[in-house]
Amino acid sequence: MLDIIAFDADDTLWHNELYYVQAQDRFKQVLAGYGVCELADQRLDATETSNVKVYGYGIKSFTLSMIETAIALTGGRITGQDIQTILELGKHMLDAEIHLFDQVQETLAMLAQHYPLMLITKGDLFEQERKIARSGLVEYLDYIEIMGEKTPTSYQGLLCKYNLEPERFMMVGNSLRSDIMPVLDIGGQAVYIPYQHTWAHENVADRPAGQQGYYELERLGQLPELIARLEG
Repeated sequence: MLDIIAFDADDTLWHNELYYVQAQDRFKQVLAGYGVCELADQRLDATETSNVKVYGYGIKSFTLSMIETAIALTGGRITGQDIQTILELGKHMLDAEIHLFDQVQETLAMLAQHYPLMLITKGDLFEQERKIARSGLVEYLDYIEIMGEKTPTSYQGLLCKYNLEPERFMMVGNSLRSDIMPVLDIGGQAVYIPYQHTWAHENVADRPAGQQGYYELERLGQLPELIARLEG
């Protein structure tokens, strides 16, 4: 029997990485004028990964990483006008509408009738709070937790906070690195729902196929059927 079902937010309940992909394409267009756009993807990924420990996750961190990458790749030649363009890309992302995946609202409404639901996300507090408030999903959520990082230790701390047993806790998410592997490591249950766009930082070498407590679905709407089957 499950005591609680938790959900990741970005790219599990609503589209997020798509906006990063679009911004990165525009970023490369800006750098094309300097003849360095072919280096942009690899350099930006490396800069983002390095900056996580300084700025954390989120759009603000991404925007600062784009500016840092642009300065480095152009040898400081990038103009103030082009830096302003990069800043506007970040602002546009922050103001983007929240687009839920299909069946998200119906699925949460159905599950909320039988289980307490929790949202567990990581990133900038202000940014994530704005997304959650605009998502229209707050009425289905009993608990909301915004973490700096998702690790076995942070999940274990969360379970202790709510007095939960790992085997009675289920996490649903699109990131093997953040949503799935840490939960399996502490003995919890995890449901992986792949998304077409995944930041390189979130990739892991192999899926934990066959591991106890691990399940994989194509879409969130299949979750109630899976839970009903597991609950017998």
